[in-house]
Amino acid sequence: MSAAENEVVDLCRDLIRIDTSNYGDSSGPGERAAAEYVAASLAEVGIESTILESESGRASVLARWGDQTSSRPGLVVHGHLDVVPAQASDWSVDPFAAEIVDDYVVGRGAVDMKDFDAILLAVVRERQRAGRIPARPILLVFTADEEAGGQLGAHWLVAEHPEWFEGCTEAVGEVGGFSTEVAGKRLYLLESGEKGIAWLRLTATGTAGHGSMANPDNAITHLARALVRIGEHEWPLEPGPSMRLLLDKVRELSGTEGTPDELLEHFGPAVRMIGSGLRNSTNTTMAQAGYKHNVVPGEAVAYVDGRPLPGHHETFVSRVQDIVGEGVRVEPYHQDIPLEYGFEGDLVDAMTVSLLKHDPEAHVAPFLMSGGTDAKAWHKLGMTSYGFVPLRLPADLDFTALFHGVDERVPVDALQFGTRVFDEFLDLA
Repeated sequence: MSAAENEVVDLCRDLIRIDTSNYGDSSGPGERAAAEYVAASLAEVGIESTILESESGRASVLARWGDQTSSRPGLVVHGHLDVVPAQASDWSVDPFAAEIVDDYVVGRGAVDMKDFDAILLAVVRERQRAGRIPARPILLVFTADEEAGGQLGAHWLVAEHPEWFEGCTEAVGEVGGFSTEVAGKRLYLLESGEKGIAWLRLTATGTAGHGSMANPDNAITHLARALVRIGEHEWPLEPGPSMRLLLDKVRELSGTEGTPDELLEHFGPAVRMIGSGLRNSTNTTMAQAGYKHNVVPGEAVAYVDGRPLPGHHETFVSRVQDIVGEGVRVEPYHQDIPLEYGFEGDLVDAMTVSLLKHDPEAHVAPFLMSGGTDAKAWHKLGMTSYGFVPLRLPADLDFTALFHGVDERVPVDALQFGTRVFDEFLDLA
């Protein structure tokens, strides 16, 4: 077993034990302690890094590695240090204890994404000790604030410190490279794109008054009707290039035809995430109205998580306005662009070959991810980004449900597999 395989589990557990919960408002502990841990881990093998803070405690780590004299363009390899909060009472174990249960590391961030932070650190440390430096310039980036859109992390770095990224044309990061099964055959999904973000605020107004009196102009009723329309709306199937390639692979592996929705049912529970790449989506996530039991308020507000496909971002808000109809105002609260890149080229080849070397009977295909990553920030600098966290997973593990889920966990042997594949990838990239 390699040095990276030997230490990756301990690195992952150490990172999980550092609570970096991101509540979206800087009220959490921040990422400083985790950033210092990463910097110390790199310094131990002779790699100098820099910690940059956008606000007090909101820390990101950057380090130049690889052959900095090479004429080849640079590659950004990135992971984020923050995690979403965890309600301890919902978990079977302490979400920040990083216990090993049934050969899984259990804890908040185990799959999103302290697993990859640990894989990256383990591989870099082993290669650095052995003098096996990649042949191209590498920029290692561990960011703050990804779970709240990256405004205090990746987007801040791009805006305030673009000099760090000069010469970098490609990036690899989270949510891709994990395995699933189709018709009994293992398939690794590489993220070649991601949906946009359109967090929307819906506001309904009406006539305020006494709760005991008739009130046909009730703001809450207006809003409720609008939310039902959103909840019942069926967005049309509009698969782009990545999802069409994935559908072709499913047809090949399963030997079946059918609609896109029917084909993706082969993924079982994972269809919740994978299937979201076929169409735009809208989900109501919050509602606020009223201040006393017997008072009809004059305003009611709800928030909707909208995720447009590539090519739909510019028209998405107006389409939602058409769905809810008159009487409720739809406004953007936070927006970010969708991305999609061609599933071709040297970087895609390097990911594919490194996976197949360590799992020769497997298959590889792209997909469009339902959520967003720091790739949206790197895109502003013209970088092509892919999701590549190589994990060979048990066929019966509902992996996609673990993102932000209760009892989030990653198999020990998946972490070790990831170090082998990512080490291979750095030789080929």
